[in-house]
Amino acid sequence: MINKRLFDCLDHQLNNFPKQDMLAAKENGKWVTYSTESVAEIVNQFSAGLLELGVSGNDFTAEGSDKIAIISNNRPEWIFTDLAVQQIGAILIPIYPTTNPLELEFILNDTATKYVFVSSKDLYDKVKDVSAKVPSVINIYSFEKLEGVPHWSEITKNASENSITKVEELKTKVPITHLATIIYTSGTTGIPKGVMLSHSNIYSNVQFSKKSFPFEDAPDKRVLSFLPLNHIFEKSATYINLFSGISIYYAESLDTIGENLKEVKPDGFTTVPRLLEKVFEKILLAGSNLTGVKRSLFFWAVDLAEKYDNIKSGGIWYNFQLAIANKLIFNKWREALGGNVSFIITGGAACQIKLLRIFNAAKIPVFEGYGPTENSPVISVNRKEKGGTKFGTVGPAIEGVQVRLAEDGEIQVAGPCVMVGYYKRPDITAETVIDGWLLTGDIGVFEDGKFLKIIDRKKELFKTSGGKYVAPQPIENKLMESPFVEQVIVLGSERKFVGALIVPSVATLKEWMREKEIAFTTIEDALHHPKVLGLYRQLIESFNAFFNHVEQIKKFELLPREWSVESGELTPKLSLKRKVIMEKYKDAVERIYSD
Repeated sequence: MINKRLFDCLDHQLNNFPKQDMLAAKENGKWVTYSTESVAEIVNQFSAGLLELGVSGNDFTAEGSDKIAIISNNRPEWIFTDLAVQQIGAILIPIYPTTNPLELEFILNDTATKYVFVSSKDLYDKVKDVSAKVPSVINIYSFEKLEGVPHWSEITKNASENSITKVEELKTKVPITHLATIIYTSGTTGIPKGVMLSHSNIYSNVQFSKKSFPFEDAPDKRVLSFLPLNHIFEKSATYINLFSGISIYYAESLDTIGENLKEVKPDGFTTVPRLLEKVFEKILLAGSNLTGVKRSLFFWAVDLAEKYDNIKSGGIWYNFQLAIANKLIFNKWREALGGNVSFIITGGAACQIKLLRIFNAAKIPVFEGYGPTENSPVISVNRKEKGGTKFGTVGPAIEGVQVRLAEDGEIQVAGPCVMVGYYKRPDITAETVIDGWLLTGDIGVFEDGKFLKIIDRKKELFKTSGGKYVAPQPIENKLMESPFVEQVIVLGSERKFVGALIVPSVATLKEWMREKEIAFTTIEDALHHPKVLGLYRQLIESFNAFFNHVEQIKKFELLPREWSVESGELTPKLSLKRKVIMEKYKDAVERIYSD
């Protein structure tokens, strides 16, 4: 494989499949497209304008190169900034819009960021407040036009012919080993760590993923992008699309995904399990509102889909029934996604097997993959080809990476995708990458010799006071299969038994109470109703049958508020912040173990 820099995607696309809609986004209520040629021109002018501001790659080292931060929703300007910064050897620092002020201040100071690009007034205000404590920040630019705030287009307008010529010279000199980005991992606790990823790291992962999945060059295809570009999962997917000639359309927001899917009619998209769960909850709610034969047919189809196995045939009668369900029920699901979806790739957390069965049975192919930021990121992914997918696993390792399991089951990976290291943290780097092997901190097993299955995070395994080890994630994933459970965290470290904090699905619970003729006033009152508590006890007992005695939940508490990024219980990629939840709800935890 001939390595390239990430910004080489522009020349690659211009030479192989120039198109009119390389990127697209809604502007003033209408879709606006950007051709390959126009993107290349904008990016070159942007790079030249940055040079005019004094931004430099200097000696192409992590310390010597200038840092440019971006805090924005997904939009074409995000890509313009990323590519423009790369072309002159500077380093992009993507930051989640939800990052709290203290972490933001730390990241900007840690990287000595010179310029910050934001998308909106609230983010400008946040950065402006923090910048007083960050002496390196020279200016803040906005993608939206805001009164009194410099607009990013001012930079492109200031590009001179000399600086554009200089950009062309610099582009040839940026080595593949140079850092393309430093991504600060959100983490569940502690100080953020800056993962240094080179052009070679990410490009090799892009090419290995393209070959393994596979992603063919497809200039007639398009995707909808809505996962944060600040995360390596969506960033890597972006470069897979750019090097494959696939058009990228940006959703307006998470709230408009449904509408945007119908408008764009994409061939695929990347997502996280939490969003798939939300989609399925809406589907179930719609089904619950049906009556008579329509309602019966809906739930008959869902029950049928739950039994789907992509490896083992259900037989002639089952396949016949599934074909009927697809024609009568599931075709409406596909239409709601635009009618053209041929792949959905999910990662970032474990996906419920139940969801994988149902969506794939409905001819909405969902493929689960896995990989940490430190590996750029993909380690493994289920495949499109026959026999390449096994539900409940994250698929075979992609070509080009080596994977092994340590004695304790920890997944370790080696190859060109492994990060350069943690920025300014050689101590942690030495603990995480040993003899070229990245220690992921995840525990896994291989099924059928090749399918990697994640058991849990190494640090999240806990030991009861009786000395028995428990992996909470499989228990949580099983409970999440219930439509009555919105979120759950399993407890029990150094305790006598396993307990759980459960956030019920309000919509499903309301519907159940309506059917049982139980008046609903507030969610707080509902969670104390004897029949509601009985419902959840029965639910827990039914799921306990899937686990060993030591893993079974003995007591639980129902919580009235959903956990979120904004309220601090979830990371930006929607993972549980276990220590935060345990501390925030310590009274509920103590009630579980009070007897």
